[in-house]
Amino acid sequence: MDSNLERLNITLPREIVKQLDLLAGPRKRSSFIAEAIRKQLAEKQKETINALLEEGYRASAKESLSIAQEFESVDLKNWDEY
Repeated sequence: MDSNLERLNITLPREIVKQLDLLAGPRKRSSFIAEAIRKQLAEKQKETINALLEEGYRASAKESLSIAQEFESVDLKNWDEY
């Protein structure tokens, strides 16, 4: 057995195992399950990153608005000349 692999003993509903065997075949269960888990983990990581980014944007929104308002008069000064 590959040293990067770990054996797990999991319990699944019979109907899921039947569908798994139909899709992947009885000898390809492990690779099918590993790929499904990889996809799920990637999706969860993406959701976590997006939530952190959103939180960061929301946290800096007030500060950004304050800075924009502070310089608003400078931005609009002499604008009619252009």
